[in-house]
Amino acid sequence: MDQSIDRARQLVAQSRRVVVLTGAGISTDSGIPDFRGPNGVWTKDPAAEKMATLQTYMSEPDVRRRAWRNRLESPTWDAKPNAGHRALVDLERRGVLHTLVTQNIDGLHHAAGSDPDRVVEIHGTMRAVMCMSCGRRNPMPDVLERVRAGDEDPACTETVAGTPCGGILKSATISFGQDLVVEDLVRAEQAARACDLLLAIGSTLSVYPAAGLVPSAHLAGANVVIVNADPTEYDSIADVVVRGPISVVLPTIVGP
Repeated sequence: MDQSIDRARQLVAQSRRVVVLTGAGISTDSGIPDFRGPNGVWTKDPAAEKMATLQTYMSEPDVRRRAWRNRLESPTWDAKPNAGHRALVDLERRGVLHTLVTQNIDGLHHAAGSDPDRVVEIHGTMRAVMCMSCGRRNPMPDVLERVRAGDEDPACTETVAGTPCGGILKSATISFGQDLVVEDLVRAEQAARACDLLLAIGSTLSVYPAAGLVPSAHLAGANVVIVNADPTEYDSIADVVVRGPISVVLPTIVGP
């Protein structure tokens, strides 16, 4: 592992335009479980995946009520950025991190101090709520207060053309069956094709189109460094693969 860390560190040090792709693994040391790992949310409770499926969420009130209870009890609200998140802030401040694409919805990159203009939350954010009818967005804590007060399936309270909307509310995340934001996809893909190093951190690289950024960068001539606890689908094209706790190894890899 020491050799792989040294090689990864060399590649970061010689790079001038780095694109980072992060997945759930960067946040597990902050106390947020991943989804597909051995102790992942969906591994332990396959039925929980229904809450992340748009058609089911929209059509089944019981699923929505369970989803709101889960949001209320999510460990994300008490989670703090760890050394891995902070290491990427340091990389940004050195002027070489061009774009940070995250599959995470926890908002910890923002909390760590990453420039919001450089962060692409490709799967959205759980820090906001959106109405599936009128499209209005509001802070998640405001709606969670209604859930705490007993509203098990809160509806949109916005007024549209003088009439209460009453639409279904959902976290501003991208569910299965829901289209990603085209502008975010284009921005991420363009960044991957223009970087000289793509650093993929804490992702199984099995969820597309985000995972496709790795071969896009590779085919465009960029170096690829993968940091993950377990094997990924693109280890074979990486210049370096580093195994180990991300909050431990990443500060060493990107450090000055």
